[in-house]
Amino acid sequence: MRDFRKLDIWKDSIDLVKEVYLLSEKLPSEEKFGLRSQITRAAVSVPSNIAEGCSRNSDIEFKRFLEIAMGSLFELETQLIISKELGFIEPEALMSVFQNIEKEAKMINGLINKIKQG
Repeated sequence: MRDFRKLDIWKDSIDLVKEVYLLSEKLPSEEKFGLRSQITRAAVSVPSNIAEGCSRNSDIEFKRFLEIAMGSLFELETQLIISKELGFIEPEALMSVFQNIEKEAKMINGLINKIKQG
């Protein structure tokens, strides 16, 4: 069993969640149960899946949860793009979060590749 609290990818994903929650406050109140909910759930799913994967006994299972976390990152990015396209969030407000999503994706992908190599 791995200690997820020591993983940089987990720590960075917690920071991403905080950033996304602050950003989601810019969405219209009528999106509270729509895009806002989807965006925050996708963000929370990233560190949650990393942590859950750490509880697994095999590298194959850990890798599977990392892949789910990666899917949540892509889901989050898509929902933020939709928010921008609908005019809910200014493009400038998304620059930092998009950079952090890209950084997190690279880190997760790197760990997945490391596990694949054994």
